Amino acid sequence: MRVAVCIKQVPETTEVKMNPETGTLIREGVPSIVNPFDVYALEEGIRLKERLGGSVVAVSMGPPQAKEALREALAMGVDEAVLLSDPAFAGADTLATAYTLARALEKLGPLDLVICGKQAVDGDTAQVGPGIAEELDIPHITYVRRIVDISESERRLKAERMIEGGIEVVETELPALITVVKDINQPRLPTLKGIMRAKRTEIKVWGPAEVGGTPERMGIRGSPTQVVRIFTPELRKKGLILQGPVDEQARTFVEFLKDARVF
Repeated sequence: MRVAVCIKQVPETTEVKMNPETGTLIREGVPSIVNPFDVYALEEGIRLKERLGGSVVAVSMGPPQAKEALREALAMGVDEAVLLSDPAFAGADTLATAYTLARALEKLGPLDLVICGKQAVDGDTAQVGPGIAEELDIPHITYVRRIVDISESERRLKAERMIEGGIEVVETELPALITVVKDINQPRLPTLKGIMRAKRTEIKVWGPAEVGGTPERMGIRGSPTQVVRIFTPELRKKGLILQGPVDEQARTFVEFLKDARVF
C-alpha cells in the first residue's frame, strides 16, 4: 500500500501578520506547528502501513522552515518527506495549492491513497483536499471518521464520513483521496528512535522544475482569488442586553427594532 499524506505548517499563534502588498500570511520567522488535523492524517497513514505493508510519504508546500513539520512526520513513522518550496509557489490560493500538490503527487506515484486533514486551521476552507482529487482525477471522501475496510487487491475502500446529524457510509475505488477528522484515531507521540531517524533523513526539496506542470497555474500567478484589502473591524460601541421576564424582553426588543427602523 503506497500512501501519501499532505500536511501543512500553520502559525502556532492566532496573532498572525499579513503582508499588506500581497495580502498573504507572513510565515517566515513565525512560531509554527503541524496543522492539527494533518497529524490525524499522518497517524492514519502510518497505521495503514503497519497493517497492510508498503510505505508512507509526507508532502508539504511552504517556506524552508516547513522542513520542521516534515521532520515531525518522519519522527512519527513516515518513510520519506518532500517539501515544495520556491518563490514561484508563494501567495498560492487553494486552487494553485491543490494544483501544485497534485503535480508533485503524480511524480511520486503510483499511489493507492492520499490522506489530508479535513482543513487547515489558518484558512479553514477545506478546499485543498478535494481540489487535489479533482486535479488527479480520482474519487474523494471528505470528513472521514473511520476506514471501515480497504483492499489493495480488490482496489476498494469503504469509509464512514461525518455529515450533519449523522454518519454516511461511502465506498469507492482506489486510488482515492480522503480527508479525515479528529475522531478517526489518537495520534502517537514520536519515539526517541524516530526523532533520531528524522534528523538523519534527507528531506527532498522540489521547485517548479522538479514538480513539473504549468508555471502559470502556480503561486500568486495561478491564484484567481486574492486579498484586495486587509482591515481590523471596528468594535461595536452600541448594543442591547435583554434582562427580566421573557415577555418584557420581547417588548424591549421590538421597540429596539422600531427605533432602528428595521420595520
